[in-house]
Amino acid sequence: MNASSYRRIAVLDIGKTNAKVVVLDSQTGAEIAVLKRPNIAIKSGPYPHYDIEALWSFALDALKSLAREPGFDAISITTHGAAAALISADGALAMPVIDYEHEYPEEIRDAYTALRPSFEETFSPRLAMGLNIGAQLHYQKNAFPEEFAKVTNIFTYAQYWAARLTGVAANELTSLGCHTDLWNPKTSSYSSLVDRLGIRDLMAPIRSAFDALGPVLPDIADEIGISMPVYCGIHDSNASLLPHLVRRKAPFAVVSTGTWVITFGVGGDLDHLDPSRDALANVDAYGRAVPSSRFMGGREFEILSAEIGPVGNEAGWAAIGAVIAKGMMLLPNIALGSGPFPGKVGRWIGAEGAGREARHASACLYLALMTEACLGLTGAKGPVVVEGPFALNETYLKLLAALVGREVTALPGSTGTSQGAALLTGIRPAPGVERHFPPADIPGLSAYRDRWYKAIE
Repeated sequence: MNASSYRRIAVLDIGKTNAKVVVLDSQTGAEIAVLKRPNIAIKSGPYPHYDIEALWSFALDALKSLAREPGFDAISITTHGAAAALISADGALAMPVIDYEHEYPEEIRDAYTALRPSFEETFSPRLAMGLNIGAQLHYQKNAFPEEFAKVTNIFTYAQYWAARLTGVAANELTSLGCHTDLWNPKTSSYSSLVDRLGIRDLMAPIRSAFDALGPVLPDIADEIGISMPVYCGIHDSNASLLPHLVRRKAPFAVVSTGTWVITFGVGGDLDHLDPSRDALANVDAYGRAVPSSRFMGGREFEILSAEIGPVGNEAGWAAIGAVIAKGMMLLPNIALGSGPFPGKVGRWIGAEGAGREARHASACLYLALMTEACLGLTGAKGPVVVEGPFALNETYLKLLAALVGREVTALPGSTGTSQGAALLTGIRPAPGVERHFPPADIPGLSAYRDRWYKAIE
């Protein structure tokens, strides 16, 4: 079956918080069916790591169930970018796939910092924990030399799942080019770190995200009840970006929201990125560098919402005026270790005795101000597209439009990762249901912003 005749696409979508298999209609882009499970790290063993076998069992069971109803014709894959799979000669994992939130011993962190290439080479900032895949590989090689000596192949994370499905070894550009320290986006080649770590011969061949690697392996076809092509796969934030690259002309910005809030300044400025503020270049599905910045906004809002309790859009928006007038504010960071204001520890100002609605409104203001800061770091121009869970938060959307002074377009629904990954199969992007938020004058907001920045300093 050629790509143009696919009726439905199954996407294996493994994020930091949840794993899911989504079936999408190729004509409308609608999600027809979704099965998901939490992605819970195992704390025992040599280091915290993902429960790969539980994820694999879930993926096979979900594919088997969804193959019966509603059915699908091809499989695509998207995952978060801060993971690599180390494979031994027998095809099994040589070492567990490390949880990127694991913090390494100080001497190993210091040794890696001295070893890694400059930002000017990789456009990848030094990030906390294992958010640089290079740091993960350095830690695994130096802390566990006997186990690392058994490694014969290194896969980027999405391509590990593709290899388990097809038996075909591959790495891919969006996964290599997302703050890994392993890629030089200006030369479209591996960075000097690959040779410093002595792993060039272990890196699987690079394939395009758009490549069909092959059909599922025969035993998997028997298990799920059907054989179909599997596509190479893509880093999740770049999957979210792909539909916009197909549909829109630069310059524009995309704010992809999930556990992370990642901004892409398409047509923005690579030369003024500040690595100390979590700004970096991602590499898109076509191999082009895109200025980006990020903060862990989804995780932060999850923490805040658990403390504050549920508040509807109307109630949250109704509280904004009083919050601005009072100067009640939340300062970064709730989730430490990343974002445009590194080293800052979150605190409330003027929140004594505040009710649920006011705290929610302040949290939305905080998220909008953080997003505006990230957009500024990328040199983003033109309209701003927000997708994922935050596209349902009208208070946030109205505030963001007012802060940036440009129209904000919201694409509600799940994050665009599944839709973007489905496009790898050659189907055309379906128009989403867009909501538009023109910039409006919100009394006192500009002065509030100035006070917020001053309080951070």
